[in-house]
Amino acid sequence: MASWATLSPSIVEYFEGEDFYRCGYCKNESGSRSNGMWAHSMTVQDYQDLIDRGWRRSGKYVYKPVMNRTCCPQYTIRCRPLHFQPSKSHKKVLKKMLKFLAKGEISKGNCEDEPMDSTMDDAVAGDFALINKLDIRCDLKTLSDDLKESFESEDMKGKNSKKEESSELIQSQDVEEKLGSGEPSHLVKVHTVPKPGKGADLSKPPCRKAKEIRKERKRLKLMQQNPAGELEGFQAQSQPPFLFPPKAKSNQPKSLEDLILESLPEDASHKLEVRLVRSSPPSSQFKATFQDSYQVYKRYQMVIHKDPPEKPNVSQFTRFLCSSPLELHFSPTREIAFTRQLHEKASQLSYYYMGFYIHSCPKMKYKGQYRPSDLLCPETYVWVPIEQCLPSLENSKYCRLNQDPEAVDEGRCKEPDRLRVFHKKAIMSYGVYKKHQKDPSEEAAVLQYASLVGQTCSERMLLFRN
Repeated sequence: MASWATLSPSIVEYFEGEDFYRCGYCKNESGSRSNGMWAHSMTVQDYQDLIDRGWRRSGKYVYKPVMNRTCCPQYTIRCRPLHFQPSKSHKKVLKKMLKFLAKGEISKGNCEDEPMDSTMDDAVAGDFALINKLDIRCDLKTLSDDLKESFESEDMKGKNSKKEESSELIQSQDVEEKLGSGEPSHLVKVHTVPKPGKGADLSKPPCRKAKEIRKERKRLKLMQQNPAGELEGFQAQSQPPFLFPPKAKSNQPKSLEDLILESLPEDASHKLEVRLVRSSPPSSQFKATFQDSYQVYKRYQMVIHKDPPEKPNVSQFTRFLCSSPLELHFSPTREIAFTRQLHEKASQLSYYYMGFYIHSCPKMKYKGQYRPSDLLCPETYVWVPIEQCLPSLENSKYCRLNQDPEAVDEGRCKEPDRLRVFHKKAIMSYGVYKKHQKDPSEEAAVLQYASLVGQTCSERMLLFRN
């Protein structure tokens, strides 16, 4: 037996059986089930190994969901920051934040209405006006000739031909000014909205692929920069894509760090400063900013989570802080950038753990959009790319993510007698401890604990027994 004074390992007290409590995700009154233990002390390495076996902590309480029985299975998710590429929606959020800091402007619209998925709808809708305006100027000669021929053909046609046409003629002074043809143009051909089932609405812009929209925007940008080359730009529209000049380095997409670390003007309306302060035990900086932080937390809980005003209290806020005293409660994109920064100093810090991923809960499902990411298999405890997991999760809340049917938990506890126990201020192996115990029910609890934490942690952590 070893002396307690010579070591400072993790000491945990395991709670036998399963805990039943109200689920915070689906609101099932007794659907959430988990195993738990109290960490009197916990080393960083032990907690890291426990996370890699599906554990999580809230303060000093460490818990592991019973994945095949809980109402909302919680899969541990981690992102690979070194290969992370921000999506269009991620960039949009960062730009909105930068705009708010620089000018104090808040974008119109409800953020909750905007999905996190990357779409081109906003860009397409916003660019049609500019594209159409410049297309009129580029195609001035061609469009004027077409309209002239159209006018002559209309004069030749009689009433019968007019009935066959699916469009009508209306008066438009604005088009005459845009065309600048100098001829009195009283009638311009405009298509009317067809009845349902009669075909496409030709009065609206045709559907176009995002790739074509990007090429069009690039062509228009080049024309704006070089007005004298409008004709060349127009001719290039019908040429193959490879004839376009390659992008200059200055036009390359900004990296995540460029978006976050973009400098603000000297007269910026706001300032953002991230500080890492100790919350347990509280430092002087933590005490000085506690009330301000609490008000922000309270407002967040009421606006985002729809909590009543009396629910977010000081004790709840304190538990929230103490549960993660060294975590940055900030946007995932900034935390990913922070992980990259730490990786430059310590190469072993190469993953960003985002807690639990719950496929059936929209509030937790968003984590899957920070890719590349991996989910932890609840049976073999190996990491599986999330793209391979989604089809299975669509069919069942709980599933084995590892597709290899022969794979087993390589870190399972194979020698329970080597498990370490802390009893009467002394450290001993479980093989020695059980010789002095006569209660057969205690062995079942110890073996359950060993199967959940694995062989490595069972030999390193101390299981408290009294």
